[in-house]
Amino acid sequence: MSFDWPVRVYYEDTDAGGIVYYANYLRFLERARTEWLRSLGFEQEILRQQGILFVVREVSLKYKSSARLDDELSVSVTLEKMGKASFQLSQKVYRGGAGSAVELVSAFVTIACIDDQSKPRSIPAEIVAALQADDDH
Repeated sequence: MSFDWPVRVYYEDTDAGGIVYYANYLRFLERARTEWLRSLGFEQEILRQQGILFVVREVSLKYKSSARLDDELSVSVTLEKMGKASFQLSQKVYRGGAGSAVELVSAFVTIACIDDQSKPRSIPAEIVAALQADDDH
């Protein structure tokens, strides 16, 4: 199942030409991932306090078209693969609503689970269960 999060393009997101600066798409993707986890009942700060951290291990982006100042975007998150200490996501950034959406960016992101000492750790069972249940819907 795909999770979608709305993003508005602000002046601070753009370059001098009013086009979203390429690196800012990473921010949009991060916000959507954070809100996806929150929608499943997992707050990043609470996880951090428990010694559970999710970090980007690898990311690959493909830019297809540009977003501009004041555009309304939608950022999707879809679980692709679960591992013991990591998972892979596909993410897309769209402009426009249902039926008229234009894909601007596609990304593949590998997220690793680490402890508060930056050492790899298994993803807790309750998080695995929630991610897999969400993927089944």
